[in-house]
Amino acid sequence: MATSNITQKAQPTQLPIRPIHPWMRAILYLASALVLISGFQLFVLSDFTAQYFAWTVKPSLTAATLGAAYLASCVLEFSAARKRIWAHARIAIPAVMIFTSLTLVVTILHLDRFHITDSDLMSRNAAWAWLIIYVGIPPLLGGIWLLQARIAGTIPARGKPLHRAFAACLALAVIVLIPIGLGMLIAPQSVIPVWPWVLTPLTARAIGAWAFALGFAMAHALWENDWERVQAATWSIATFGLLELLALARYPGDMKWELPQAWFYSLFMALIAIAGVISIINARRKITE
Repeated sequence: MATSNITQKAQPTQLPIRPIHPWMRAILYLASALVLISGFQLFVLSDFTAQYFAWTVKPSLTAATLGAAYLASCVLEFSAARKRIWAHARIAIPAVMIFTSLTLVVTILHLDRFHITDSDLMSRNAAWAWLIIYVGIPPLLGGIWLLQARIAGTIPARGKPLHRAFAACLALAVIVLIPIGLGMLIAPQSVIPVWPWVLTPLTARAIGAWAFALGFAMAHALWENDWERVQAATWSIATFGLLELLALARYPGDMKWELPQAWFYSLFMALIAIAGVISIINARRKITE
């Protein structure tokens, strides 16, 4: 029998779904622990930042507002760290990179306001810990992100698109948060007179860093447009809105209620809270379908 010269074509090997890198998971857990500490210092100990935080934050509403953002970030990072698939966890990474980088710049610009040379050991240690964290996290996260990008694998297709109402809320938040964040970062003196409570250039820029990063995270969620990919962010959005409302309830005297922007701020946070809670329910229902 003649030997056949026909060669068979090799079947292409299908790559597995790209997992989250163990180091990426580790830094997300680390970051969630660090922001939990900052959130506790600011949200729970809002009246005692002179003793327990890296810099003195006044009024207390500002401290609680920043603390709510830190605690919401803790939820995002912890939830993302628990995911096994990279596409379901990556919603946290760009926002964390942007926030930590912006906060490092804000810190350098206002380093004289930090308790670096304070006589109190606790506040001085808090200031040095803050500085070390914000100098170290951006390059460390960037390096691990490169390792994550080198993992071979596929990305699951978008199969469960976001509800239109939730997408509209995200779009509204992006339109509001990103311009306000940029304005507070670049020209805080122009925003301070119209803000509904008293700010300093440092606190304005600190809030601006959060506003811009949160706005970017919501724009990222719109781009992902899949409930499984944004599920970690839904818990964070709900936490952010609810805690910001709680901060207002704790310190209503710090708010300039005679200004219309005070009511706009309150309504905006209520919308964020409601959208976040509803999105948690929708995400769970869609994912289990």
